[in-house]
Amino acid sequence: MHKAEGRGDGTLRTRAEADLASIHQPVLVMNGESDKMVPTKNTVDLDRRLPNSQLVVYPDAGHGGVSQFHEDFVKRTLEFL
Repeated sequence: MHKAEGRGDGTLRTRAEADLASIHQPVLVMNGESDKMVPTKNTVDLDRRLPNSQLVVYPDAGHGGVSQFHEDFVKRTLEFL
């Protein structure tokens, strides 16, 4: 279990969450705008906490956004790699 630390806004974060800032490898973060399993706000927060990330949010897409936008997903992923 990770130790909880204060965020300064009355909520807590775990050490694992705080440690994301130490990841300097490039990270491609992708999600569908209407994803109910992984809400977009979580995806945006993940992108914000990773110092070297690229964010792609597919409009009008749910959890299967990468399938709905398959051609764009493959293109961006290959460019990223």
